[in-house]
Amino acid sequence: MTENSQTEVLQIIRPVSGWFDLHLTDLWRYRDLIMLFVRRDFVAVYKQTILGPLWYLLQPIMTTIVFTFVFGNIAKIPTDGVPPTLFYFAGLTVWSYFSGCLNRTSNTFVNNAGIFGKVYFPRLSVPLSVVISGLIGFFIQMTLFIAILIFYNFQGAVIGFNPLYILALPLLILQIAALGLGFGIIVSSLTTKYRDLVQLVGFGVQLWMYATPIAYPSSQVPDRWQWVIALNPMTPVVEMFRFTFLGVGTINLWQIGQSLMATVIILFIGIILFSRVEKNFMDTV
Repeated sequence: MTENSQTEVLQIIRPVSGWFDLHLTDLWRYRDLIMLFVRRDFVAVYKQTILGPLWYLLQPIMTTIVFTFVFGNIAKIPTDGVPPTLFYFAGLTVWSYFSGCLNRTSNTFVNNAGIFGKVYFPRLSVPLSVVISGLIGFFIQMTLFIAILIFYNFQGAVIGFNPLYILALPLLILQIAALGLGFGIIVSSLTTKYRDLVQLVGFGVQLWMYATPIAYPSSQVPDRWQWVIALNPMTPVVEMFRFTFLGVGTINLWQIGQSLMATVIILFIGIILFSRVEKNFMDTV
């Protein structure tokens, strides 16, 4: 005689008590939900648009055209011997992913208050899904960038491609995602009490872009201001990306180490702050 037995999975949900009681392992258990959020994020953004995912291509193309006209033709800022289109598109590809992660995760608590107040799941899965879904747009723009790179190569442009640095590209993408996520969830945690930050995020990100060598090479920054852009954790990321594909950019090991350390610290602070705020954010949102 055989009996069918069923294994019941019991999960005990406890409130977050200590500062370091983060329950990060729950993210792996809820990985299917995270992928569902990824699909939702991608579909929701372009569901009722005419061009759909083509906006991933149009936005950097139009911005590159504007940068080429303003900074290249009017201001005549050199691009270290690289065709301006490639120079600007490379920087914008990196920056678009970072700014998208930061902007979209900075409203996590405000935009998801309804679902957060109804059912339990790891709240961190929502901003994490935003970061993952942003990779779709990043790779679409990367594909276009590589296509433009190949076109210029056939046109005879001198491009110092460094294939060995391609191996570091996954780590570079991971750092961009971690930095955008860290800053985003810090802002999201603070906006539950200080709504003014929502208005300042977009403006602040724009200012941050001009403080990063996107529209100009770091070699054009005067020596007395080099320490300022060195404090920007996105500077080594952009420079490393350009050096990999275009062969231009300033690669400084201590700046790279400083950027990585800043990324880890910001992400760590963001996760801790996020986990503390999620306990009682419904009282303030």
